[in-house]
Amino acid sequence: MTDPAPADGPLDAFWSYERALAADDVAALDHWFLDAADTLRAEGTTVLTGHQAIADFRRGRAGAPARVVERVHTTRVRSDTAVVIAETRRADGSRGLQTQVWQRTDAGWRVRAAHVSAVPRRVPEPGPDPAVWRVSGQPLAAGAPDGPLSGVGVAVKDLFAVAGHPIGAGNPRWLAEAPAEDRHADAVRALLDAGAELAGIAHTDELAFGLAGTNTHYGTPANPAAPGRITGGSSSGPAAAVARGWADLGLATDTAGSIRVPASYCGLYGWRPTHGAVPTRGLLPLAPAFDTAGLLARDADVLRTAAGTLLPDSADAPEPVRVLAVDDRLTALAEPGVRASLEAACRALALRTGLPLTRLAVPGTERLDAWFRAFRTVQAAQAWERHGAWIDRHPGALAPDVAARFAAGREVTPAQLTAAEGELADARSLITSALPPGTALLLPATSGPAPRVGAPPADVEDTRAATLRLTHLASLAGLPAVVSPLLAVHGLPVGLCALGEPGADLSLLNLAAQAARPEGLPRCPTA
Repeated sequence: MTDPAPADGPLDAFWSYERALAADDVAALDHWFLDAADTLRAEGTTVLTGHQAIADFRRGRAGAPARVVERVHTTRVRSDTAVVIAETRRADGSRGLQTQVWQRTDAGWRVRAAHVSAVPRRVPEPGPDPAVWRVSGQPLAAGAPDGPLSGVGVAVKDLFAVAGHPIGAGNPRWLAEAPAEDRHADAVRALLDAGAELAGIAHTDELAFGLAGTNTHYGTPANPAAPGRITGGSSSGPAAAVARGWADLGLATDTAGSIRVPASYCGLYGWRPTHGAVPTRGLLPLAPAFDTAGLLARDADVLRTAAGTLLPDSADAPEPVRVLAVDDRLTALAEPGVRASLEAACRALALRTGLPLTRLAVPGTERLDAWFRAFRTVQAAQAWERHGAWIDRHPGALAPDVAARFAAGREVTPAQLTAAEGELADARSLITSALPPGTALLLPATSGPAPRVGAPPADVEDTRAATLRLTHLASLAGLPAVVSPLLAVHGLPVGLCALGEPGADLSLLNLAAQAARPEGLPRCPTA
């Protein structure tokens, strides 16, 4: 029998129970259930009554399915009674809930009643879908015969050069004038050299200047993780392809959140690299001061492996994350349901990893609105500098909301741009100073779950602005950010985003992979 760790509180006892469950330590599991005739355990349509009946059930099964505890909720009913609810994910993609009533006895905390439920995973629907793919193939381009990504299919955002194909940039007028590319973008070539194959070129918001994924020309991709809701953009096509199982990996861009937002809305892992860490040659720019080339995936290990092929060799020995941190002022930017889910997910992450969870205050966040205005000013000015001439030559080619964002860049004066760049330089210094080596700052990837398809444009823009207040921090400071699908609000996915110091990409990716792994549960740090 595993030695049950001393448990001073119900959460400590809960985590000791989880460790015993992962090890299929029947004797330890018996220890944690109250030895009483009216102890209850329910699953499906079966209710077991009494400690002996529950013990006999455990001895008759071949262990519990491996699972990841993604969120833990707890409330005290009385001083000696607590309810703990764990949200879990199994290896087959199904999700479940475990509800336990813990009672404090003379011998310590014990489970008085428990209920387990599971929901089957969604099966990917058949493709292709013209709202997702501009062009697809079997494969579109083959990878090297051997490599760490052998057999991994990649959906490439329609901003990267793919040899033999034009860049469409989410706009049919642009596509009609674009020449076929004579070579792959550097990031595309790196993935192919690692063995990946190109499943196809997937749509983007027009010229990547959006966060909704509702392209007026090509349609709105379906979001299998949140039916009836948008995927998020501008990496809408790669996100939808990965979420629907048509690709294993999405090569995408993130300027202001275009990987992090669809990852959050579609229940995916996403990686925005340290600015400048991944080569962007062959990528159509939007705002080069913030543009990055990153990835989307359903699997954290696939994401980490693929990221390793894009990062320089000097990133091979990352310093591990040693501290998890939360800034309550940043968390407050999200909706109440997201804040509650973040607290539960951070609690579970600390339990799973054994890392301390601390509170910190990023200095200068009282100027958050000024940082946000400065970021939008520089982004819009650079976007207009890159694409304004084409827009002037093609009046009416862009959707009105996209055209308005570019038009804002036309109005930025040199003095305004200089002032905004100075504001961002100050903000960058303050943010990076708050993230010493080994620290992961945890915050919601988006302000809420995905809006509904067909939501009023004003509501979509309000959601965009609220989310940008969270996402622009990593963008303006050039920080790496990794999104994990660890939050949920009314059954809809929301991502947990981990930020680190510049260059901490692999440390954050390792943290995400560790949190996603069901086996090898560590000891509770407080048990």
